[in-house]
Amino acid sequence: MGIFDFLSGEFIDVIHWVDDTRDTMVWRFEREGHEIKYGAKLTVREGQAAVFVHEGQLADVFTPGLYMLETNNMPIMTTLQHWDHGFKSPFKSEIYFVNTTRFNDLKWGTKNPVICRDPEFGPVRLRAFGTYSVKVSEPARFLSEIVGTDGEFTMDEISFQIRNIIVQEFSRTIARAGIPVMDMAANTRELGKLVSQEIAAQIGTYGLTLPELYIENISLPPAVEEVMDKRSSMGVIGNLNEYMQFQAAEALGSDGAGAAAIQAGLGAGLGMQIGQQAANAQGHWGARTATPAQIAPPPPPVEHVWHIAENGETSGPFSKAAMGRKTTDGDLTRDTYVWTPGQDGWQRAEDVAELAQLFTVLPPPPPGA
Repeated sequence: MGIFDFLSGEFIDVIHWVDDTRDTMVWRFEREGHEIKYGAKLTVREGQAAVFVHEGQLADVFTPGLYMLETNNMPIMTTLQHWDHGFKSPFKSEIYFVNTTRFNDLKWGTKNPVICRDPEFGPVRLRAFGTYSVKVSEPARFLSEIVGTDGEFTMDEISFQIRNIIVQEFSRTIARAGIPVMDMAANTRELGKLVSQEIAAQIGTYGLTLPELYIENISLPPAVEEVMDKRSSMGVIGNLNEYMQFQAAEALGSDGAGAAAIQAGLGAGLGMQIGQQAANAQGHWGARTATPAQIAPPPPPVEHVWHIAENGETSGPFSKAAMGRKTTDGDLTRDTYVWTPGQDGWQRAEDVAELAQLFTVLPPPPPGA
C-alpha cells in the first residue's frame, strides 16, 4: 500500500449506526482511541439522533441527515502525530447515537393491591396491568441524566424505573377518581389519559415522553370476584326450582345411561300407578263383601243464645230453653225484638224460625182431664 493510500485511509471516515436489536436506546460509536478524523462523514438516519461529545462535554446534537465534520468547530483528529503540515490529535471526541423511535408493548402492573373506597362495596383492593410506549424526546438531556458514559444503553435498564412511576401515579389517580368498581371498565381510556398527564412532567426530566399508556384490566381480589360471579349466576338462573329440574333433566338425558335411567324411572312410575289402582280395586271389592264400617255421627248443632230488647234496654243472653220459659210466663211475645250472634240486626221473635216454634207448641192436656 502506497503512502497516498495510507493517507487517504487516515483522512476518510464514515460514522453511522444500524440497529438490529429492537431494545437499544443509545449506542456509542467506537473508534480506537476515540479518534475521529477531520472531514469524516456523519450519517444520521430517520429515527436517530447523534450527540457529539467533545472533551467530556455535550457539544452538539445532530438530527437525521448527512454531515461533514470539517468545520472550524470540529477538532482535527488523526493518528499522524508528527505530520509536518500541522495535523495533530490533542483532543478526543465521542459520538453517541440515540434511538428516537417508539419502544412499544412495554408491560406495567401493580405489584401489590391498591386500596380504594368504592361507593357501593366500601373499601376494596384493586389490581391493574397494561402496556405503554416510551420515546426519547430530548437526546442531550437523556444522555446527561440517564445514560452517562454507558456505551450501549438498553430499554431494560430504565423500564423498571418507569414502571414504578406509572404504578405510583395510577394508585394516586384511581384513589382520587371516585369511579365505582363496576364502572371502571368503561373508563379505562380516561384513566389512562389522566395517568399519562400526571407522568409527563416527571418523565420529561429524563428527556423521555410516554406517547401511549393503556390500562388493559382492573380486577378485584379472587375471593370478591368469586362472590360476584355467584351473584351474577343467581341473576341469570332466575327461578331456582326450574333450574334444578332442568339440570336434572340434562344430566339424565346427556348420555345412554341417562336415557336408561329415564326409562327405568318411567317404568317404576307406571308400576306404582298400577299397584295403587290394584289396591283401590281390592279395597272396593272387599268393601262389598265385608260388613259396612260404622259412620261417625255429625257434630252437634251449635246452640244459639239470645238477647232481648225492651223499653230501650237489652237483657240476656238467654238459652233457647230460657226463651221457652219466658214464652210460657208471657215475658216473651211474638212482637218482642230478639238478636243472636250472626243475625242481621234485631228481629221480631215470630220472624225468627227457631223462636217461632215456641209460639205454636201447645201444652199437653192437664192430668185427669
